[in-house]
Amino acid sequence: MDILFTCSRTFLRPSHHCICITTTLRRSNCRRTAHSMAPGAPISEPSAPSIVHALEEQIPLSGIEAAKQRAAFKAVDDHFHPSYKYIGIGSGSTVVYVVQAIAAKGRKITDGMIFVPTGDQSKQLIIEAGLPLGSIDALPPVEVSPTKIGGVTAHNVATGLQDLGLKGKRQSLDVAFDGADEIDDELNCIKGGGACLFQEKLVASSAKKFIVVADSRKLQKRLLTKWPTIPIEIAPLSAPTVKRILITLGSSDPKIRQGGSAKAGPVVTDNSMWIIDAPFPPLCLKSDLKGHDNGDGEHGTWEVHNLGRRLKRITGVLEVGLFHGRNGVQVAAAGEEGGGQKPVAAYFGMENGDVEIRTAKEVHGVKSIP
Repeated sequence: MDILFTCSRTFLRPSHHCICITTTLRRSNCRRTAHSMAPGAPISEPSAPSIVHALEEQIPLSGIEAAKQRAAFKAVDDHFHPSYKYIGIGSGSTVVYVVQAIAAKGRKITDGMIFVPTGDQSKQLIIEAGLPLGSIDALPPVEVSPTKIGGVTAHNVATGLQDLGLKGKRQSLDVAFDGADEIDDELNCIKGGGACLFQEKLVASSAKKFIVVADSRKLQKRLLTKWPTIPIEIAPLSAPTVKRILITLGSSDPKIRQGGSAKAGPVVTDNSMWIIDAPFPPLCLKSDLKGHDNGDGEHGTWEVHNLGRRLKRITGVLEVGLFHGRNGVQVAAAGEEGGGQKPVAAYFGMENGDVEIRTAKEVHGVKSIP
């Protein structure tokens, strides 16, 4: 049985007027949306509203929502340029305000751009805002060479004996905006509370600049300080094996994320995968390591990069909700294609009305490490 329900929320325009969004949503008890929060998470995120059928009112935003919006508008002002062609749009409640800020630039600017989503939620945000929709797997090559297909070649391509022979570099996203569940002092992130972590990482690592937008609750000195678990996207068949390995690595009680009241059984992601939420002790930075502790779990401590790489090597794991390693500036300086997992900047809406900006200190070129 489907359940219809209506929600209303307000959003501040750049002119300081407010639009009130009324959305009618349909929730089915036989399918769980992928954008549900991790179980036991201390930070409650509202579901993303629609951007259609907006009516202007004089009710300003307040509290956390106002902080998110201030951060989003500042991030867009600083990192969205009319010359850009390909823009990544992330998932979650904060990204709603990013889309609002971009749409406020006007069709004259945005109609010449392509907006690439990280999942079904951000896809709908892009469509409802009237922005041109693209996809991460449809980015064109940097240089297009004429292709001659005829006779035997055409037959081989049609029957699958030969591919189209697409060669060369593909276009990178000029910038990608997304939220995060927690960010540490070095801009490592935990993402995946909305179960979109694979596509979020795919988009972030395809962008020359990855920008995180969040409120002050998400800023912590070390990861797993307030946010309790690392989301891991897995193949359903591998769940028992992955859980067993996680326990041996020091995760006290990894759990398959359940659909709750909206769906009986596990959450199913946009990629038809499951999510395991794995708790670990707070993660170290390299500067925290002392003596013979390499942060590899041997002494009960994990350094962010070491744990991220180790989790990714588990058979059955599609992606890990740790965004670590290099940022886009480092990738470009190393002469490599695409971008990095870590943001080049993070914008935090603070409770006092300010926007705190953290920028990456790492700008030197670093080659990729397996």
